[in-house]
Amino acid sequence: RFIRFNPCNDDYHAFQAAWTEEFAFVDRAASAVCLLSNEKIASMKQSNLKRHIDTHHALFASKYPAGDSRKRACEELQRRVQTSQQQLRVWTRQGDRNSASFAGALAIVRNGKPFTDGEYAKTFMLDVANELFDDFPNKDKIIKRIKDMPHSARTVHDRSIMMANQVEETQIKDINAGTYCSPALDESTDVSHLSQCSIIARYAAGDTLREESLAVLPMKGTTRGEDLFTSFMEFTKEKKLPMDKLTSVCTDAVPCMLGKNKRFVALLREHEKRDILSFHCILHQEVLCAQTCGQELGEVMLLVIRVLKALLEEVGNHYPGLLSHSNVRWLSRGKVLSCFAACLSEIQTFLEMKGVKHPELDNTDWLLQFHYLVDITGHLNQLNVKKQGIGNTISSLQQAVFAFESKLEVFLRDIETGRLLHFERLQQFRDACLASDSTQHLDLQQLAGFTSNLLYSSHLMESWKVLRNSKLWAREHKWTEMKNLQPEDQLILKTWNELPVTYHTMQRVNIAVLTMFGSTHACEQSFSHMRNIKTNLRSRLTDGSLNACMKLNLTTYEPDYSKTM
Repeated sequence: RFIRFNPCNDDYHAFQAAWTEEFAFVDRAASAVCLLSNEKIASMKQSNLKRHIDTHHALFASKYPAGDSRKRACEELQRRVQTSQQQLRVWTRQGDRNSASFAGALAIVRNGKPFTDGEYAKTFMLDVANELFDDFPNKDKIIKRIKDMPHSARTVHDRSIMMANQVEETQIKDINAGTYCSPALDESTDVSHLSQCSIIARYAAGDTLREESLAVLPMKGTTRGEDLFTSFMEFTKEKKLPMDKLTSVCTDAVPCMLGKNKRFVALLREHEKRDILSFHCILHQEVLCAQTCGQELGEVMLLVIRVLKALLEEVGNHYPGLLSHSNVRWLSRGKVLSCFAACLSEIQTFLEMKGVKHPELDNTDWLLQFHYLVDITGHLNQLNVKKQGIGNTISSLQQAVFAFESKLEVFLRDIETGRLLHFERLQQFRDACLASDSTQHLDLQQLAGFTSNLLYSSHLMESWKVLRNSKLWAREHKWTEMKNLQPEDQLILKTWNELPVTYHTMQRVNIAVLTMFGSTHACEQSFSHMRNIKTNLRSRLTDGSLNACMKLNLTTYEPDYSKTM
């Protein structure tokens, strides 16, 4: 049976004015719009409107039963909506002031200032403008514009969230439009001892290789591999990130990241049901390599730390230890050794005055090892600096390591021949010893052994054959053109994008290689920004506010105020 549509049926009437008072709906662009939730009901049927208010706004319906009380409540709602629409029109006409408000909020965030500084900035601008534009005929207009500019703490906070959301939308759009994407992940704690997981992504957007902070995920429970994986997958699902474009992942060597079973990388591979390339941060591998130099050099470093710690305690320093020293940061270790070497004679005098005896400081063999350690950590620092920063491709990091291996061969011959052209501190100490006693024998062969161990360390020589791994990966995907991979200086994104369609497969492979991370240094940089933003004075900063501030500080995109307003 067919039911004939009757246009006179009450259920299919056009919008009725009484529905505003009865159901809190208004007519907007040929649709019924709820004043309470701003939801649209396309089919203007009285039963649909009644069902909506009874189902979604039961509390309102019970508080204001049909009659005069609901009529007054709906009139008040309509008045508020009209007021907000008028305010929106005013803001639209005052685009310059809104743009200035967004610009001010961005400056506050990028300078690590609290949101409450917005009012101070506005007061500062008013005081300056009052004097600076004193001879301007339109001074009053300038002052009024500054006064009308919204810049309260809430406004700065809301502007920051809006700009961060807009940047995030652009990031997600470019990732989805690109060919491949690779993340780097690391975990650390903030000032409130809350674990945070930083996700940095590298992807090709047109002719530009982007390296962007996608998120800082709070880990409020445990930080096991399963927890990190769950947070990561929830984030990718929420933001609709294309997991099929993920080619590799770079982490450090913490247990929750690497492992065969319930670690992050293993769970990621299991979820994607494919072999995803994973790389251990090359900066951490360099440390593992450097730690193979020998137990003797480790004992040299430990003595340096003990002596400096005693010195700090004696002079009443507030720090109980060497905060600048870290096993995984050879830049700080090299600086400690360099300062110790520069003050060695003063330190020996100080220890004699205090009656503290460290016979090693007068032992020629120990001092020989010490000065060698000063020089070799200096060379390691140079390598470390080259591998830091934004935009380092995996191939450039690999070439830096291979170049250092070649240097180590030169260093080894330099020590074996006794020329010491690349060991300035060691050469000065050797020459001073020979000047005081020309018959003294200095054994450099042990130092040559340290250098040899460093050169042939399995961590440095074997674990970073990156191009070999990527070629195996390409062969598994039947991308045989990978065997003709060009040298690094030709791996320029714009060049690959201009290749004809004939080389489409090789183009995709090389773009994938360019997106791969070789280190988690970008994550460590993001944590440095986090500690500057979330300080002891701002320890209650919410997760959303922290993420917005981090994104606006680290992104290479510039927010578009016209799209944000």
